[in-house]
Amino acid sequence: MDTIEKASDYAQEAAEKMAKGTAQAAKALGEKGEQLLSAEQRMMKNCCRYVAEYPMTSVLIAIASGYLLKSLLSER
Repeated sequence: MDTIEKASDYAQEAAEKMAKGTAQAAKALGEKGEQLLSAEQRMMKNCCRYVAEYPMTSVLIAIASGYLLKSLLSER
């Protein structure tokens, strides 16, 4: 019985360590997700500001991008 109790104790310790590790990983992923969301929001604001300041340049960039995508995705 002593061996079974030791094995049970080791298994419980391992499970607790795994739970602690997964909780830390989840926290880190949550923080990174918030950072990515913040970066995305900043980029959208910058993009909107650029389009407002340079509307003609923005239209030309959009046309060039569309033409490039069309040529890359079209079947030959």
